[in-house]
Amino acid sequence: MSARFQETYSKEVFPKLKERFSYTNPHQVPKLQKIVLNMGIGEAVQNPKLIESAVADMASITGQKPVIRRAKKAIANFKLREGLPIGVSVTLRKEKMYEFLDRLITVALPRVRDFRGVPRNSFDGNGNYSMGIQEQIIFPEIDLEKTQLRGLSITFVTSAKTNDEGFALLEEFGFPFRKKASTENQY
Repeated sequence: MSARFQETYSKEVFPKLKERFSYTNPHQVPKLQKIVLNMGIGEAVQNPKLIESAVADMASITGQKPVIRRAKKAIANFKLREGLPIGVSVTLRKEKMYEFLDRLITVALPRVRDFRGVPRNSFDGNGNYSMGIQEQIIFPEIDLEKTQLRGLSITFVTSAKTNDEGFALLEEFGFPFRKKASTENQY
């Protein structure tokens, strides 16, 4: 059984993008390649047990075991030695990627307090989009009593060549981008 957003891509998003950008080759149509989640835990230098809770949080959010990221350099001012664990990351592909995207758009982002949409200007020039989440508790899988508040960054890697194509792809999935500010009422 495939994920709901995977079917949405093949039945709705793909034809709309092909028509909108008038592609002749179906391989030109942008698609979502992977989603990368990173959680940096700088306090893990003093308390290594924080990495374990971050691994548990990330695993429950994504349904996949995260990789522990270690320091590449020693930085004396931060009491950081080379090889110390300082974060966790997960790369999602295929079905798990589409399931996570579905949960992010339909469940997690609407739970953000005073949510007005995600910024439109976080594209990297090649159609990839990055966003930050200040508190991982917006995901219903996280138990607030057992964890500490942490932020995480999410990067959506697409096969788009330009920001316009990447924006159109995410917009067709129903990504909640902020509305453009009108020039009349700026104050």
